[in-house]
Amino acid sequence: MLDEVARLLACPHCGGGLEPADRTLRCPANHAFDLAKQGYASLLGGRGAPGPGDTAAMVAARADFLTAGHYAPIADALAEHTADVHPGGPLLDLGAGTGQYLAHVLERLPGEVGLALDVSKYASRRAAKAHPRASAVLADAWQALPVRDAAIGSVLNVFAPRNPAETHRALRPGGHLVVITPNAGHLAELVSALDLLSVDERKPQRLADQLAGHFEPVASSVREFPLRLDRAEIATIVGMGPNAWHSADALPERIAALPDAFPITASVTVSVHRRR
Repeated sequence: MLDEVARLLACPHCGGGLEPADRTLRCPANHAFDLAKQGYASLLGGRGAPGPGDTAAMVAARADFLTAGHYAPIADALAEHTADVHPGGPLLDLGAGTGQYLAHVLERLPGEVGLALDVSKYASRRAAKAHPRASAVLADAWQALPVRDAAIGSVLNVFAPRNPAETHRALRPGGHLVVITPNAGHLAELVSALDLLSVDERKPQRLADQLAGHFEPVASSVREFPLRLDRAEIATIVGMGPNAWHSADALPERIAALPDAFPITASVTVSVHRRR
């Protein structure tokens, strides 16, 4: 773990700042956290069971799909919007998954470092190696974030849970939260053909309500683009998200019935929110 990133972290038990020493992070109250051999630190606070993290199969599917470049327009939009507003300082990817989105943003911001936070140990293992200027921690985004007050310049949030109060605390004054959410028409062709989970049409309003009081909206844009996926790629995109558990027994048969170059629409909104 990068020392520069380690010193952004706070003890999940007492909130004291963590300092790196060999392969350990330690706070003034002498709580110690070993670094996993894969390079990430586990900072789960023990305040109740964490939410279910992505499985090894889901994380592997996401890594394959993103590496193939299918969602490159989303990564580009995230990097563009972040670079436009970033005030300087470290970046935090909240619900970072494999860390590939964070790595893409870091390429646009030379000299900055990044922290990938996810509740899945399988994701954290990959995120720890996603970029030379990034490190990873295993933590629950729904709980108090193991990050020092006002330590972060920009927070990224891509298809992941949000914690507005804790994000506000971790951001510096003038910092921004950059969010990517799916629109109601995202992957609509697959939703219809495979009976997948659909996106709530009220999602934009729910996001605005959730962030009100902590953030003010700055900018928003829609990115929509076509995909043409074969059956193996469709199985991968379905397997990398919550649909991996939805009608799982019926999915292979339904996917096999699709044409082998199936047209799909990807549709997301990128929204930028300034810390109040």
